[in-house]
Amino acid sequence: MRLVISSPAEPLDFRGVRRAYDTVAEAYANKLPDTRAEAPLDLAMIDAFVEAVTSRGDARVLDAGCGPGRMSRYLAQRGCQVQGLDLSPGMIAMARRDHPDLMCTVGSLTALPYPDDQFAGVLLWYSTIHTPPAGQARIFAEAARVLRPTGHLLVGFQAGEGTRDLSAAYRRFGHEIHLERHHYAVDQVAAEIAAAGLREECRLVRRARGTERDDQAFLLARAG
Repeated sequence: MRLVISSPAEPLDFRGVRRAYDTVAEAYANKLPDTRAEAPLDLAMIDAFVEAVTSRGDARVLDAGCGPGRMSRYLAQRGCQVQGLDLSPGMIAMARRDHPDLMCTVGSLTALPYPDDQFAGVLLWYSTIHTPPAGQARIFAEAARVLRPTGHLLVGFQAGEGTRDLSAAYRRFGHEIHLERHHYAVDQVAAEIAAAGLREECRLVRRARGTERDDQAFLLARAG
């Protein structure tokens, strides 16, 4: 089932998010070159997603919000045919620098530049967190649109409520940017996924560890 989502009353403006990530792109890529920042449980959810996608013999995956490509590389190493996409040209430049064999392009999660039914899997790995509530439905509707029948979606995010200003955290590393992160309850994200016509298969919520301040949540859903 394909849902038509009407435009929000106020157009979504991601220019600030794009500027912020363009500014920090090189430092971000150098600090997070791979998956060592992920907990074993986080990677277990990625592995479950890969298994769900590849078990049907169709391994084309969209890493939507790929940043500098570290999760794209992880997916590719496990047999996925990965297409990376990110809002930030700076991040895509880093992805092409560090992973020249992978396909990466600039684009928005709210208007994916792909026809319907293109991917066996869509990964939204902490890439919905800078979109306000008014844009969440559009992100998941777009993910559902480009998924093939019986395709899978995996979304990872910080669980909770409200908005957090991340500017001070980046300022400590010498970057003067403005960047906010939106927190969503797990049931809220599950409802958005269901409204897009996808069926939740499992969820995992783990407590914060190390320097994390928030619980981390992961939802795996299926089309069809």
